[in-house]
Amino acid sequence: MSDITYARVKEDIYAICVVIDLYARKALSHAISPNSDTALVKKIFQKAYEQRCPSEGLIFHGDQGSVYTAYSFRKKLRDLKVVQSFSNPGTPYDNAVAESFFSMMKREELSHKWHDSLDELEKTVADYISYFNSYWLLQKLGNLTPDQYESLYWAKHK
Repeated sequence: MSDITYARVKEDIYAICVVIDLYARKALSHAISPNSDTALVKKIFQKAYEQRCPSEGLIFHGDQGSVYTAYSFRKKLRDLKVVQSFSNPGTPYDNAVAESFFSMMKREELSHKWHDSLDELEKTVADYISYFNSYWLLQKLGNLTPDQYESLYWAKHK
């Protein structure tokens, strides 16, 4: 699953895009860009894809925004035999995991910090994702962190 949110650096707005593994609700990859475009989504999808090396049958979910419906992104997914899933129009619940992730990140980090540089924003986002994956206990995962939940899966499937 993927989604995009926005954050300020001084007077500039930057797009933050993340890919989340829905099984463990783990943030796999992210990128920050001055442009919310298909290149950003392709970049972080490729990063997550290479990290996971998935078998056939992978489903990638996004909203119906132009970055996810763009021909070049859809072709990339087709070429990799990835099935694309879209949220229903006007239904944010289909993207609830990503929306919740960004809501927590904004509440915990982005809303009360002023970033003087892109480097500061990148460090804040990277630190938050590391903290989220390693220390944030999720009720949906039996009060385990995404890293713990994923480790249990791999221990069972070796």
